[in-house]
Amino acid sequence: MKIAASFSSGRLIVYLSGELDHHEAGGAIRAIGALIEEHMPRECVIELSGLSFMDSSGIAVIINAGRKMRTYGGRLRVENPPEQARKVLEASGIDRLIAVAMNS
Repeated sequence: MKIAASFSSGRLIVYLSGELDHHEAGGAIRAIGALIEEHMPRECVIELSGLSFMDSSGIAVIINAGRKMRTYGGRLRVENPPEQARKVLEASGIDRLIAVAMNS
């Protein structure tokens, strides 16, 4: 899995690509946490359009990022999950905790 990021005007966008599974989740949690600590954004967006696969470990990545953002008084959004990741997100009900923008 690859992680890239951009930061501008208080908004951090984290781009995930490849496979987000239990092998990659720990590293993603640490990397996203470090980016949040470095930039202290008002808003963090986790952009999922580059994922080819996501299992339930991806939910842990999102929840951890959401907790970190709340610690700093910010908010988290998840955007553009591909169909397979969207099914995982919908099954988890994560949208009750964190804003999820589903692509059509």
